[in-house]
Formats: sequence, structure tokens, C-alpha cells
Amino acid sequence: MELLNTLVDKGLRRELPTREEALAVLATSDDDVLDVVAAAGKVRRHWFGRRVKLNYLVNLKSGLCPEDCSYCSQRLGSSTGILKYTWLKPEQASQAAAAGLAGGAKRVCLVASGRGPTDRDVDRVAGTIKAIKEQNEGVEVCACLGLLSDGQAERLREAGADAYNHNLNTSESTYGEITTTHTYADRVDTVNKAHAAGLSACSGLIAGMGESDEDLVDVVFSLRALDPDSVPVNFLIPVEGTPLAAEWNLTPQRCLRILAMVRFVCPDIEVRIAGGREVHLRSMQPVALHLANSIFLGDYLTTEGQAGKADLEMIADAGFEVEGADQVTLPEHRVHAGGGCGSHAEAGCGSHEDAGCGSHEDGGVCGTAAAAPAANEPRTDLVAVRRRGAGTDLAPNA
Repeated sequence: MELLNTLVDKGLRRELPTREEALAVLATSDDDVLDVVAAAGKVRRHWFGRRVKLNYLVNLKSGLCPEDCSYCSQRLGSSTGILKYTWLKPEQASQAAAAGLAGGAKRVCLVASGRGPTDRDVDRVAGTIKAIKEQNEGVEVCACLGLLSDGQAERLREAGADAYNHNLNTSESTYGEITTTHTYADRVDTVNKAHAAGLSACSGLIAGMGESDEDLVDVVFSLRALDPDSVPVNFLIPVEGTPLAAEWNLTPQRCLRILAMVRFVCPDIEVRIAGGREVHLRSMQPVALHLANSIFLGDYLTTEGQAGKADLEMIADAGFEVEGADQVTLPEHRVHAGGGCGSHAEAGCGSHEDAGCGSHEDGGVCGTAAAAPAANEPRTDLVAVRRRGAGTDLAPNA
């Protein structure tokens, strides 16, 4: 397919595809999906080899959010039955982080629901970052706290944060359809604040909310223009009790095409499979590793993920290797191009990536499967509210 040859050549040169080419990737047939994966896989291996970076989420404050994001189980007035708790103490958060780091994660993402942090909240998170870094030499820490006010990104960096995550989620033209309590421009502003403070910027999207191919291409091109160091790709989990609970629009093949399009548009940027991989990719998860070079280990913010042991076995069985703490995630030209953590590899950071968290998104679950349903049938059996780890007395999944 000439399109794929062209996209591989452009990806190896870091050249931006045209919008038409990106749309054409999404329009390919299921019969061609493995050809698409093979082509995008060449670009992934050129810049990232066969390494897979593991990231671990710690939900510092769950639920209780005043924002009305339609996709989010922590939204205002949520009836989802998720865990709800206020701020974890620094020692509690550090203990939760330790489980993920012991499982092979090299980055911890500290997430808190809400519109954005107060100055007191920033102080709380600063104490948590200190506690985690004192007990885990070389760990990368990303903060994900919502919209930032002036000076807060600088304070987080001074406290030891390496990165900041805030997702754009969808195209500017459709943003008002999923959220009314803040704007797309607010999100762009926060990503720019993180950049300006020298934090590694991470920003991504949520697919499966009923958006068009044009919306997906728009948001990915907007992300490329913001030049984050990592792009988390979330697949909507239609959690019961949210406005988008009936939006089951994704198949494994559709997810692979989306990941391939993101890789072609962002060839040398860390692409992470974030929330929803277990629910929508299902048995095709190992194939997606040929497109993305980063995943989350274990559970997500409010829902359960695949068992951490299964994540590690999946990586090994697919012929990939877990990225070590001494390895730099990004290609050398990006490491030396700018600030943030990845430009200081000797400090044990090296990736600039982040967790698919800034939208308070959710993902995956393990669960037990009964008879296989039809390919496009909603898989509500694969969605389970998190009842372990942070905010509970039970051991985390890592």
C-alpha cells in the first residue's frame, strides 16, 4: 500500500503527515489492519526499539470533583459507585507508589480529581513528591492535578516533579459537547504552563466518545503542535452512571488504527496506551505494543486493570522488554532539545512521559470472561470499579 510506504518514510524523517494521510489510516479496512500495524511498527522500533515503559497511577484524591466532564466517573453528581476519599497522606501515597515501582514501573503519576489545585494542594503534593523520591532513588514523578494557575507549575518543579499531565481529550470544535465547566483553551493553557516551567509536558486524548475521524485527527494534530514529550491514548470506558455509558463505539481493530495514526503523526514522541486497553483491545493488546512504547501497570484511577503480572508476561511474550530505570525513553534529539525531565537523563528521569490521567480518565479491568460476545457488543463485564490499592486497606494491583 503506497500510503503506508509514504507514512513510514515520513515517520523516519520526523515529517508531519498530511491530514488526508492521517484520515486515510483511520479509513483502512479490517483486512488491512495488520499491514497498518507493521508499517507503524517500523516507525516505533526506529525511535524506541523494543522497549516498553511502565507507568503507575496513584489516585491521591478520588471523586468529589466539581467539573462535569461527560466521560469521567469522578464528575460532578456522579452515581458510579466509585471510591471517594480526600487527600492521601504523603506516607500513604509513597506506600502505594512503592508497589508499582516494585513491579517494574519507572514513573509514578500522582493524580487528584478537581478543577485544579489550590496553593495548599500544591504544598500537599510537594510533600508527597518528597516522600516518594526519598524512598525511591531515580524515580520519575508526574503530577496530574487539573488546571494550573500562574506559578504553580514552577512550584511543582521546584518540589521535584519531573512532568505534568493534562489531556486535550478531543477536538476543539467538539470540546463543548463533553464538558461545560471549563474550555479547551483552558487545557491548552495548562499544557503551555507546564512547558514554560521546564516540566516535561504530557497531553493526550480519549477515543470512543462518539467523535468523528476528523475530530481524532484534529486533536492529534493539535497535540503535535503543542509538542508534548508523551501522548497517552485513552479508550473510553463507558462507566455506568456517566452520560457516556452507552457509547460502545470501539473494536480492537479501530483501536489499532487510532494508535497507528497517532504514531505516524507523533513518530518520535512517547505514545502510551492508557485507560481502556483491556476493555477495547482485549486479546489484541500485545499487537498494540508494536505501536505504543508505554503502558500503565496494574489498575487505573477508579477502575481495575489487568493484573500487573499479566502485563509483564504480555510484554515478554510479545518479544518486548521492560524499559529499565537507567534507560532514557526519548530519542537523543528530543532529550537534548529542551527542558523537563528527559533532558536530564542522569537524574533518573529520561522520559517526559506521563500517565493518561489529566482528564481524570479511566480504564480497563481484568474480570472473568464468559462466552465470547459478538465483536461489537458492549463488554460491560470488563468494567469493574477499583476496590483495592490507594484509598483502601487492600493491596494494590501491580
